[in-house]
Amino acid sequence: MIAFAPGIDPKEIEITVDRGLLSLSGERRSDPSQGQQGGQTNTYAQERFTGRFRRVISLPEDADPGKVEAKFRDGVLHVTVAKKESSKPRQISVS
Repeated sequence: MIAFAPGIDPKEIEITVDRGLLSLSGERRSDPSQGQQGGQTNTYAQERFTGRFRRVISLPEDADPGKVEAKFRDGVLHVTVAKKESSKPRQISVS
């Protein structure tokens, strides 16, 4: 899973795995110092949303909930879920 999260503090992102569901939630706060001059806001258009967000995806049966990794770099969050060892294909030698 890849999530674009520019302007969000990685410490504010919560990732949980429960009963086959991976949940990603957090909050993007607006910066009160931007666009203000003398107590008035000068924002005419804004490309980024602010507020809370949550995404939930179903994991496949062969996903290992104990092996989830999350990395945040340059505003992009990468979440990787490994497969269970029993579901990986293996080669059988013929004797």
